[in-house]
Amino acid sequence: MFRRLIAGATTALLWMSLTTVVPASAAPELPDSAVALEQVLTWTADNDITRYKSAPTTALAGETKVVWENSEATGNTTGMPHTLTFDTSTEGYNHDVDLNVLANPFDTQNGRHEATITLTPGKYRYFCSIPGHSSMVGELTVTAAGEDVTPPTVSAVVTGQKNAGGEFLGSATVTVNASDAGSGVQLVEQDLDGAGFTPYTQPVTVTALGDHSARYRATDRAGNTSAAGSVSFRVVAPPSDTTPPVVSADVSGTKDSSGNYVGKATVTITATDADSGVASREYLTHSGAWTVYTAPFEVTEVGSHMVHFRATDRAGNVSSEGMVSFTVVAPQPSDTTPPVVSAAVTGTKDSSGNYVGKATVTITATDADSGVASREYQTHSGTWTVYTAPFEVTEVGSHMVHFRATDRAGNVSPEGMVSFTVVAPQPSDTTPPTTSAVVSGTTTPSGAYVDRATVTVTATDAESGVRLVEVAVDGGAWAPYSAAVVVTVLGAHTVRYRATDNAGNAAAERSVTFTVVQGGSDACPGSDERPTVVIGQDDTGVANVDTGNGCTISDLVDQHRGYPDHGAFVRHVEQVTDALVGSGALTRRQQVVIVRAASRSDIGR
Repeated sequence: MFRRLIAGATTALLWMSLTTVVPASAAPELPDSAVALEQVLTWTADNDITRYKSAPTTALAGETKVVWENSEATGNTTGMPHTLTFDTSTEGYNHDVDLNVLANPFDTQNGRHEATITLTPGKYRYFCSIPGHSSMVGELTVTAAGEDVTPPTVSAVVTGQKNAGGEFLGSATVTVNASDAGSGVQLVEQDLDGAGFTPYTQPVTVTALGDHSARYRATDRAGNTSAAGSVSFRVVAPPSDTTPPVVSADVSGTKDSSGNYVGKATVTITATDADSGVASREYLTHSGAWTVYTAPFEVTEVGSHMVHFRATDRAGNVSSEGMVSFTVVAPQPSDTTPPVVSAAVTGTKDSSGNYVGKATVTITATDADSGVASREYQTHSGTWTVYTAPFEVTEVGSHMVHFRATDRAGNVSPEGMVSFTVVAPQPSDTTPPTTSAVVSGTTTPSGAYVDRATVTVTATDAESGVRLVEVAVDGGAWAPYSAAVVVTVLGAHTVRYRATDNAGNAAAERSVTFTVVQGGSDACPGSDERPTVVIGQDDTGVANVDTGNGCTISDLVDQHRGYPDHGAFVRHVEQVTDALVGSGALTRRQQVVIVRAASRSDIGR
């Protein structure tokens, strides 16, 4: 109450300096445009102490009514006082108007004051004289009456949700715009559906179904009235809509290597509705209040964030609530270190190291500070190209690829280079590789390997080259061959091997068979000590002698071990007896007798 009394008393004192005061109730009605208009200039203010909410910029010379309003109606919700004061001392401005009016929502006029002043051609400066409000300042340019003979420019636009035929669904809004470069716009009028011209103050929304027309015109402060324009439109009932809008949100900005947004993140909310159309979009952050979305907004606060969003259509349907989450981190300290960049070339090579048919180049870059922004490459001294994925070089010949990288701070790495040669593929290769295997180690007189045997496989291909060599030990699964196979398990063994070339040709499977015995002891406890070598039911008549280390010929034949097929058994017998011939334990004729008996047997079938 004390504040209101002080404000009212101060206002009364200030008004004493006015030339004429016209009560609000005495303000004349706006006349028809055919009659000279009284000039009314209006200033408004709200809670802001940095500007007037609205103010005129042009006027005509002569008697003028001033409306100065700083009230709850103009947005002053705190009781903040302001003055409208005309400058009477600053050089370069007219000083013939002495106006200094204090207004606030709690004064005796509820913040709205009127006065009549006389303006002369020239320029006036006005301001708020309350300390701390010095940013509230402006200029008013006044021209002599009769200098302005040009009417205002006026236009109208109709907006709203339309159907395919251009009809407005549910409502249409008419907005009139007028401008005047001379004395300024004094009055804008509209006539809706022939009801007669009335003052236009804000966009008009039409909801009545049917055809409509709106005429409009404007009059400037010199009394010039524009020709009437018109717009026509139709409002129809919106279709029945029970489907809510489809709404989504996108987060954009500069990311670091962890996917966090550096410095800020921009959130864009999009909604569509095929029926009645989208009425509004809203968002909510950190469990606060829902806010109407009008444009993409930035989140700059460092930390984790969740933005909830929804949309409502013109039929009142509300979408399900969506949510996006993201993290904003502070920008890294100034980064002056360029990225580390490298390139790798891959592909099928020939024996000379050239790439057959094509070479693939992969460029990799890292930056521990601001992160990698881009990678680029250049071939044959051409232009730099942005690298997005590994690329192939198929042109036959020698090539040099230069490469570099740039980080988010703009640092560019030193330029690197890789060179290579691409050759044409060889003519079609239909010949499989050539393979062989050698078993090595310390042997007994009978050819058995003492404690261990080493199998070395060799494969060659003169055309497309060897792609893969595989081995299988004792009926096991095939495995890539990369080094000699060492067998230490005692007993008889078979190692199979095969190879495939780069054209896909596979060599026939081959094998080697051998026996590993324990050194320095009886390698064959529980030996087959029958007097002659018997294979299956076939007695060969060949003496079953001890071949060394306690193993007989029958032990080495090892007919009771599982073989993958009959041929494998026969090959095993051939190799064992061949070694025994070499050591003198068998004659060549005895070897033939034993091998023929093995061939006649059913072992391995």
